[in-house]
Amino acid sequence: MSKEAKPIPSRVLDPQLVEARRLQIVQAAVDLFVEKGFHKTTTREIAKASGIGIGTLYEYLQSKEDVLYLVCAYIHQEVEKRLTEARLEAENGRDLLVKSIKRFFACVDELQDYVLLIYQETKSLPPETLKLVLQKEEEITHLFTDILEIGRRDGSLQLEPQHVKLTAHNIIVLGQMWTFRRWALHRHYTLEDYTERQVALLLREIHSH
Repeated sequence: MSKEAKPIPSRVLDPQLVEARRLQIVQAAVDLFVEKGFHKTTTREIAKASGIGIGTLYEYLQSKEDVLYLVCAYIHQEVEKRLTEARLEAENGRDLLVKSIKRFFACVDELQDYVLLIYQETKSLPPETLKLVLQKEEEITHLFTDILEIGRRDGSLQLEPQHVKLTAHNIIVLGQMWTFRRWALHRHYTLEDYTERQVALLLREIHSH
């Protein structure tokens, strides 16, 4: 989480310690936010749930809103790591796209409380932090733009240039839908069923042009 956390100052100089502590704080805070709501949760409660003192908490972040940015940074870091792993295994652009979508959907499934929290509470962020969160969201979308371009270049994906960005956004939304509509989808589909169906629909759309 260290490189994503740079916009938030820390009094602690050891970057590895900062990363570890901030992850500890984020994990405890998300549980509280889900249980009580963002506004009803206090920084003192976050400190207690993290197993650290309130004074120590403020050595690693400045406000409760900082936690939301760190949550977004953590989601981005996890997605980027998994898509990088997919690149090492893929045979061509099409194979990379399929592997990347599966890893992305699995990541969203694992972090669904984090994803839902970001979209429910983004309005609580100050403008500068909101800008950073939206920037991270755009960076995740761009990862899929790059993957689609690889497929276009090697001929394994038949996609017109003007449709690349929209397709990348569609992939992100489909992944997030597993979280946003989980109250309905989880009753009828496993993650594997949902993923296979969405991948099939995307590939059909890509190759229909």
